[in-house]
Amino acid sequence: MNEITSCLAQIFQEHPLKIILSNPRQGAFQKIILEKRSDGYSAEKFTDKQAFHEKITVAQLPDYCAGQLACFRQLNAWTAQAEYQIRISKKGKVLLGKNRLQESPKIREEHNRKKTYLLEEGQVIEPLVDMGIFSKEGRVIHAMYDKYRQINRFLELVDDAVKRTGLEKLRIIDFGCGKSYLTFVLYYYLTFVRGLEADITGLDLKADVIEKCRLAAQKYGYTRLHFKVGDINGYQADGPVDLVLSLHACDTATDYALLNAVCWGAKIILSVPCCQHELCEQLNSPELALFQRYGIVKERSAALMTDAIRANLLEACGYKTQLLEFVDLEHTPKNILIRAVRSRISPEHRRKMLDEVERLNACFQLDPTLLRLLKENGRLI
Repeated sequence: MNEITSCLAQIFQEHPLKIILSNPRQGAFQKIILEKRSDGYSAEKFTDKQAFHEKITVAQLPDYCAGQLACFRQLNAWTAQAEYQIRISKKGKVLLGKNRLQESPKIREEHNRKKTYLLEEGQVIEPLVDMGIFSKEGRVIHAMYDKYRQINRFLELVDDAVKRTGLEKLRIIDFGCGKSYLTFVLYYYLTFVRGLEADITGLDLKADVIEKCRLAAQKYGYTRLHFKVGDINGYQADGPVDLVLSLHACDTATDYALLNAVCWGAKIILSVPCCQHELCEQLNSPELALFQRYGIVKERSAALMTDAIRANLLEACGYKTQLLEFVDLEHTPKNILIRAVRSRISPEHRRKMLDEVERLNACFQLDPTLLRLLKENGRLI
């Protein structure tokens, strides 16, 4: 070990930019790559199938490499001028080599790039502070980075759709808003970051939750953010609606939210469905009985069919529709977001989308609520 320590000390005098430990003799890792960063070293440790990451400080580096050489037979290190190599023979002999370089080693830059988020750190955003995601100084709490990324992902999905429409004034209805975490953040982003004129109404059945949301909106000074007690089914908007949100409306409540959006001619629809029981109870196909035999397969198949039917029906109503992966703040397994933007869609394409739904319904003997509601309201050609 004294020989290894001496060799490493010689290498570290030149402040290596990159180190690779290879040729494993024991342990789970096949290779370790260390690269110089502004705050130390980034270590990427590879097994046969995975890669793990950790940060190593400059002070920790000598002991770290010495310890890892108990598991590896070779270490290569690159400084600005030279490549060093430590090799350990099967008999334990330590060999040190050095070669002069014509140019400095290439260091992967992608790990140094800071990802740009729509809501950047350094700003005191009151809803994020109250949610425990930002500190009072506007820094992300370390344990809350996942939620911070999820919020930004949600805003990206909304922002992309809003930009497509070119709207500068937005009337938004949020069905089943609940505690309205995303509603507050969306209002902040559209109003204070994008500079748009956003008027948002959150709707929920729970009066106590709505009252807390009202008080929070007053506290933040969000004058165009309103909350009402009401049911998705039968809700009457008091004016044109540009964007409809429906996050976690249970089972067929999502269908009523989508119906309202279509009837209002909303330009954007964003929905994360939840608790999709309706088609699971109806699923029945003698030819494809395999989908009904196993409970978990039946449940997941029915949920996927439900969202596919909804997407097709929105296309049939004149919306360019996508099903996107979205893991929300509640960490539910329901991770599909329906994003629909009103577009010019040919009658032929709309009829094709409806025909696909009808054929699926015939195959599995389905009677989805949204199809019935759209037909009753004369929204399908």
